[in-house]
Amino acid sequence: MECEFPTINANMDEIKEIFESVKTIAVLGLSPNPQKDSHRVAEYLQSVGYKIVPVYPKEDEILGEKVYRSLKEIPFEVDMVNIFRKPAALDAIADACIERGDVKVFWAQKGIVNNEAVQKARDAGMKVVQNQCAMVDHRQLNS
Repeated sequence: MECEFPTINANMDEIKEIFESVKTIAVLGLSPNPQKDSHRVAEYLQSVGYKIVPVYPKEDEILGEKVYRSLKEIPFEVDMVNIFRKPAALDAIADACIERGDVKVFWAQKGIVNNEAVQKARDAGMKVVQNQCAMVDHRQLNS
């Protein structure tokens, strides 16, 4: 597997604006396991007031929220996708976000880089963040 360096990314001013503007965050790859990063990050974001929408292939409920099997299944507006998936999955996720038409922010968590996918999302009008942790950035901006 080849590791990519993120050549496209938001700066901290843009990230601050993201956190001030989004309300609903679909977390792709949200594990029901409290020890997993996806669970801890989603739980934190939920605790500071964001509506979390779990997207996971199993489970019916995570963090007290209904689980959807795909982004396409979510029947209401999603402001941001927070992605805990392998970099190769980002191309299809970018396509799903573009197809939805309502996603404003495409966020790939720490360790996840796919410059081609984020460029596609950016070209479609989304703000993009990759290889950064939403929980760490939110805490840093609000400390």
